[in-house]
Amino acid sequence: MDTRYRKNELMEWLSKLEEPSILYQISKLKEESEKETNFDFYKEFENGYTLEEAKAKSIQKIREWWGK
Repeated sequence: MDTRYRKNELMEWLSKLEEPSILYQISKLKEESEKETNFDFYKEFENGYTLEEAKAKSIQKIREWWGK
């Protein structure tokens, strides 16, 4: 089934939904998914590889692919 169709189907169902307990559970799912997708570029950048480390890892990976 097409993802766009599934989203539309869910939005239609949600717009008709009136059960408070289900709406609460859905809101909790939404909060959890937003927490998981909260990406801090600058924090990740600080924890990233240095230029030397990146170069060494790249060379290592290429040699693995080539079998050397």
